Amino acid sequence: MKKFFVFLAVLGFITISAQYAVAQTATLTGETEQVEIPVHQQLKTKFIEGGPEFMAVILLCLVFGLALAIERIIYLTLAETNTGKLLDKVENAMKEGGVTAAMDVCRNTRGPVASIFYQGLSRADQGLEIVEKSITSYGSVQMSQLEKGLSWIQLFIAIAPMLGFMGTVIGMIAAFDAIEAAGDISPNIVAGGIKVALITTVFGLIVAIILQLFYNYLVAKIDGIVLKMEDASIAMVDILVKYEK
Repeated sequence: MKKFFVFLAVLGFITISAQYAVAQTATLTGETEQVEIPVHQQLKTKFIEGGPEFMAVILLCLVFGLALAIERIIYLTLAETNTGKLLDKVENAMKEGGVTAAMDVCRNTRGPVASIFYQGLSRADQGLEIVEKSITSYGSVQMSQLEKGLSWIQLFIAIAPMLGFMGTVIGMIAAFDAIEAAGDISPNIVAGGIKVALITTVFGLIVAIILQLFYNYLVAKIDGIVLKMEDASIAMVDILVKYEK
């Protein structure tokens, strides 16, 4: 499964790269007729022109960042629970079999909300204050699990454009070195260095933008799950108060 996600990430990067290369070629040449160039050849050309040492690292940032983002999306999707139905099941179980039956319902339900309920119900005999503390503490643990891996995605978002800018600086240095060696300012002399600078910068920004979109989506999804967890926890305490003997 992970290999499949990596393949999808690489394929997406190839598609974006090819589209950008074709658009730039048409804009710069202004030709009405476009020569059909294979996608893999376009990618190879731009990869070599941008400098393999920088482009390879930028590509790895995209691959690993997308792999982490997709893994988090799957995890968060599986972590979502219909809290309304779960609360109804827990309340019905409390009516029929007490706390033990309610714990069985939570044990057989996946997701962080059910886990938090289970921890609270397991301490129901110690008083509501202990139950609330247990729910709060275990809720923090579950929240940390939801946010796992986001820091790495942030790292790749920060590194990708920085690598692109580093390629820009190195390309400009190469251009000035060429001017110094030739003793003349000629477009042909500086074009190579400037081209490398632009290509690395563009690809670094593209990678950062793609990962930033995934990151914001994950943060929004986590916030929604946490909000449901908090509301459900309050409702859980109300159920315990209602059926406390």
